[in-house]
Amino acid sequence: MRKLTSYIAFSAIIFSACLSYSAEKPNILWLTAEDIGPHLGCYDDDYATTPELDKFATRSLLYLNAWSTAPVCAPARTTLISGIYPPSTGSEHMRSMSQLPKQFKMYPAYMRDAGYFCVNPGKEDYNLEKVGKVWDDVNKRKLWQELKGQQPFMAVLNQTNTHESKIRTRPHKQVHDPAGVRIPAHHPDTPEVRQDWAQYYDNITKMDVWFGEQLAELDKQGMADNTIVFFYGDHGSGMPRHKRWPYDSGLRVPLIIHIPEKFKDLAPEEYMPGAKTDRIVGFIDYAQTVISLAGEKPPAHMQGNAFLGKHADPPQEYGFGFRGRMDERYDLVRTTRNRRYVYLRHYMPHKVYGQYIDYMFATPTTRVWKQMFDDGKLTDAQSLFWKTKPFEELYDLQTDPDEVNNLVDSQEHQAVLNELRQQHVDWTMRVKDVGFLPEDELHNKFTNMTPYEIGHAGPKVYPLKQIQMVAASAASRDLQQIPFLIEMLGDENSAVRYWAAMGLLIRGETGVSAGQKNLRKAALTDGSASVRVIAAEGLGRYGDEQDVKIALAILINAANAENEGPYVAMLALNAIDFMDERAVPLKEEIEKLPTKGDWVPSRGNAYVGNLIGKILDDLKTGS
Repeated sequence: MRKLTSYIAFSAIIFSACLSYSAEKPNILWLTAEDIGPHLGCYDDDYATTPELDKFATRSLLYLNAWSTAPVCAPARTTLISGIYPPSTGSEHMRSMSQLPKQFKMYPAYMRDAGYFCVNPGKEDYNLEKVGKVWDDVNKRKLWQELKGQQPFMAVLNQTNTHESKIRTRPHKQVHDPAGVRIPAHHPDTPEVRQDWAQYYDNITKMDVWFGEQLAELDKQGMADNTIVFFYGDHGSGMPRHKRWPYDSGLRVPLIIHIPEKFKDLAPEEYMPGAKTDRIVGFIDYAQTVISLAGEKPPAHMQGNAFLGKHADPPQEYGFGFRGRMDERYDLVRTTRNRRYVYLRHYMPHKVYGQYIDYMFATPTTRVWKQMFDDGKLTDAQSLFWKTKPFEELYDLQTDPDEVNNLVDSQEHQAVLNELRQQHVDWTMRVKDVGFLPEDELHNKFTNMTPYEIGHAGPKVYPLKQIQMVAASAASRDLQQIPFLIEMLGDENSAVRYWAAMGLLIRGETGVSAGQKNLRKAALTDGSASVRVIAAEGLGRYGDEQDVKIALAILINAANAENEGPYVAMLALNAIDFMDERAVPLKEEIEKLPTKGDWVPSRGNAYVGNLIGKILDDLKTGS
């Protein structure tokens, strides 16, 4: 009897211990680097020097198809913090500011509800307003001690040495030999380009040392066996046509995840030390994934798919990306991929890829590349970046990793083209993409709703299906669509009218001439400032002398941010810049425009001044 009692007691202890073991929550550590693609040794890049990450990969799972969703920091980080696509929350534009619906929280709040201590002592840079407590306070000087005392924790540690700005920092002590770097087909092979690429790899090597130091500190604190570690970059490399562009080169990032043995039940089927997976994952999935790792079911409003943890979803067949306004330049691009092909849809194809962006042109590669284009010294593949865009692009990432051979017209690729076209449209409707609204109307037309709520309010408020259809017709450049676009310029919805005016502008002199009467009326009387500006741009660039006078009067008024706000001002200043010598009569008035102000939001206000400075410089030099 005594033996039986002892056995029962011992069994109870073992059962209790097992119960405690299975209920233990893992720490989650994100170690992130800025502006890097998968240029690491463990990704089979022979030029890279990354011993710490390579060693880490031998005991972790490496993702071959991880996408940042956005090719620039603020929208990418906005995706991470919310678990919602920025085109769904009105936060796709660089350094904009939007709001989530009151019932939604940023993911650290859900992690805190699950018992986690959540810290991010480095970069945040969100395009969404933080409401309530997002991150816990932490003493940076005692970070590791605090993490040890606050388990389980969710921590994000960010390293900035690989940022775009560090590529062009001079003087620089070269480590990698520029002669050995591989130059992608879209870049010219010059000493400046080679130095920038080599310096980029030097910065990655420096980051690799930092990564090893963080793992050593985790081990020193005795937490390595309790911590799931993610390493990833925040978007593609900081080189031009990579950063800011939703090609695979701008969206693909390294992602390596280590899951300790005691938490192997949270790992996916393909998890093995040193393994590689072609599973498609994106930043849209990270919030759901960490919540799933915490043992909780992700909120229904989040738009990604957990790929680890208790509530992991099946693998997805497609990934999605986007491009909105980049600093001072407007654009709208949407990207869809499967495991092999990537598809881009350009809704503003009349704009050149390489629009002048003040920050981007600080990089030597950008400047020498543009100068060589102006001098006629580039190959066809190298020249594309300085030309206007096609409506669609399709690339085979297996045979064309530099994405220079557009397969849209290839008969043997029509099936995959149609597949990805449809996936793009389906995604647009599924997430309620509000990026088709002019930025001013996105934030100011419906003052009682957040952009997310506008998108989900139904067709009476936001007729997305009609707007997207008109935008696609506008961007297609099909001349047979001109009568339809003229008709849509009289529609009751201002976003429809905006895209109708854009469509006539996209068709240049032919479109503006056909719609001249309607564009004049829109420029002078439309109730939407954004419609007035686009109509005026068309008249100013392609109309007759009377049209130019009308356009200049409308655009200089809209270019004053004190009148219509910074979004309309940026739209008007872009239009003036594109008018070239036709804008010369505005020189004195442009000089008087305010370059700074207490405009809302404050994020991005410098972009107005950047545009004014660029226009005045061009008018002085006649360029």
